[in-house]
Amino acid sequence: MLSSSSVAFLKRLLDAPAPSGFETAAARVWRTEAEGFADSLVVDIAGNSMAEVNPEGDVTILLDGHIDEIGVIVQYIDDDGYIYIAPIGGWDPQVLVGQRIRFLGNDGDVIGVVGKKPIHLMKAEDREHASKFTDLWVDIGAAKRDEAELRLSIGDPGVLDSRALDFPNDRIVSRSIDDRIGAFIVLEALRRYAANPGTARVVAAATTQEEIAWHGGGALICAHKVNPQVALVVDVTFATDHPNIEKKEIGEHKMGGGPIISRGALLSPVVHRILRETARAHEIKHAVHAVGRDTSTNADAIHIAREGVATGLVSIPNRYMHSPNEMVSLVDVDNAATLLAEFCRTITSATDFTAR
Repeated sequence: MLSSSSVAFLKRLLDAPAPSGFETAAARVWRTEAEGFADSLVVDIAGNSMAEVNPEGDVTILLDGHIDEIGVIVQYIDDDGYIYIAPIGGWDPQVLVGQRIRFLGNDGDVIGVVGKKPIHLMKAEDREHASKFTDLWVDIGAAKRDEAELRLSIGDPGVLDSRALDFPNDRIVSRSIDDRIGAFIVLEALRRYAANPGTARVVAAATTQEEIAWHGGGALICAHKVNPQVALVVDVTFATDHPNIEKKEIGEHKMGGGPIISRGALLSPVVHRILRETARAHEIKHAVHAVGRDTSTNADAIHIAREGVATGLVSIPNRYMHSPNEMVSLVDVDNAATLLAEFCRTITSATDFTAR
């Protein structure tokens, strides 16, 4: 299982506020941890953090986990000091109602509460309608615009004001599991690889802007810089072991059932085969997810970087995605880190990733 120090690092990482485009706080936590064992550590213009082990290795492997989370941004401040927000990433506005927001303000964090017309004052027909962003405002306790503008500016980002929690059965809950857990796993895998490295150069990257970047975001920039022959992307996928989920449409992904290895479409069949063989050889529980088109992860950008990168996708079953309380199993997290580290030890210069 994960060591107590690794779990403590994970919680620091999860609690750092870092919405897409504003990932600095979480990236600093990640890099501080990487400094303890990586051979080198760099940051690029997009804010990607890259930790390297065995820099003289004969083949380069990129381990990618995006470090950003969904959030909000200050759109407008009215004369009474109320804040109006727009989404950063994909939100269901219903989960914002009644929540606290932690803004990254001019001189430090600013806490606000999300307001909405009370149900008592709504017309009967309005009670049946879902809230939209335009129905909501944020109250930071200001009495007028000038007072609010001393603390917040247009374009200041924010996240839900919540902290990671331990749950029974080796589970953890946080607002930023997607995909801070992937950034954690790739660094934990690098740590394990560093303890007994193979012949490959391995770069773990905490990449930026995935939640907003249909153009490839930080991951595409990172892949060009690292120039890997093979990449493993670590993200979350929908756990299907809770009510009102149709497994026929999504597949079967149980929390505690191990990491999910995706197969199909733009993913390398060679990487998939090696991942499965590695999981079986080390008796790592896992499942397979069929992907008929794009993956909606960084794999979509990385696999077409430069002359092409043999890319695999490993996912963690996640309950309640894009909510204040996403939930994963630490057993799955531990197994994913082991799978990645052992995969990296398997790869040599003789490994042929050519599709034949």
